[in-house]
Parts: sequence; C-alpha cells; structure tokens
Amino acid sequence: MKNLYFFIVILLLNIQVFAQNNSKVTFQKNRYELAVSYFKKADFSKAIDLYYIAARVIPENEIGIASLKKVDSLRVILRERLLDKALGTWKKVGDKPGWAVDQASINAGKTSDKLVEINKTQILYFEKNKKTQEKKLIKTEDLVYYNGENSEDASFSNVILSDGNVWHCSINDSSDEMHVIKIAKKDENGTEEIKSDNEERFYIKVEE
Repeated sequence: MKNLYFFIVILLLNIQVFAQNNSKVTFQKNRYELAVSYFKKADFSKAIDLYYIAARVIPENEIGIASLKKVDSLRVILRERLLDKALGTWKKVGDKPGWAVDQASINAGKTSDKLVEINKTQILYFEKNKKTQEKKLIKTEDLVYYNGENSEDASFSNVILSDGNVWHCSINDSSDEMHVIKIAKKDENGTEEIKSDNEERFYIKVEE
C-alpha cells in the first residue's frame, strides 16, 4: 500500500512538472513567434524585448539559443541606429523637455551654455560662452555601452561613464531631442539600480 501511495505521489509530481514545462514551452514559442513578426516589420525595439523573454524562459532549448543570438545581433543594429541619431552637438536645456519650458526665461542671465558633442567613440562636454562664442572643453568620456550585470540583457541604449554612473539614452523620432536618465551606479561592490528620484537631463540638437 505504501509503495502504491509513493508511486501515485511521484506520478502526480511528474504530471505537474510536465504540465509546467509544457506551459513554458508554449509561452516561449508564442513570444518567439511574436518577436519574428515584429522583426519582419523591422520593429527591432519590440522584437529584441520579445526575443529576450523567449531566451530567458528556457535558455537551453533550440528556441532559447536562437533567441539569444537574435538579441545579440539586434543589439548591434539598434545601437548603430541610435548612434546615427546621436551624432552631433546637443545643448542641455535642463531636467524637463524643451517643449515644456520657456527657453527665453531659462536662458536669461546665463553667460554660457552646456554642450555635449557625440562622435562614434567619445562624448565631449563643453561650456560655450554666449557672448564670445568661445568653447571650453570640460571633459571627455569614452562611449561605452552597458549591458547590465547580465550580459544577456536586451538593453541597447545604456551608457556607462568613467564615474560608474549608468545612463539610459533615448532620442525622439525627429532626432532633435535627447533624454538621458540615470538608472544605476556601478562601483567595486557591484551595481546599484536607481528606482526612484532618478536624475534626468534633456538636450536639444544644435548646429555648430
């Protein structure tokens, strides 16, 4: 009788595990197929998130491995697209978007503008005297993308600076406004996520 009871318990556990695994496979396949549909539409931002989910559900199966490869390749494409939009000179307008503030009142009394120049390998910070138009280089940072503690992360627009601060960067569709928000701080003890009261900066593109 004990053996029969033990057998029934094992059988029920196996059925439960099988059902859970089957559910995970179904969910993974659904995410993968949805990712493929967005990929075919060239909506790579949505595709990479869905591929990432599919890769995380069951990393070791065929779909999981294929999804992770897609995440890696799409991350490169999306970074290239973002960089193409970011190249050039940007003027800091504050912690609110340009359309939400009165530029005239903000600029009144200011003797200089804070500029950021972005090229393919570096970020250069300047102060520009509004009267003389003289630009003074304040500091230079290497352009280093940050994948997070998990190298399989789907993020593609996070940049880490030499002080360990990690900034998430986004640029609007018209490529004339950039928004950066500090999302983490990395040091010798690891990475601490910033989940509230995040520091934000807005920039508008200018011709130099």
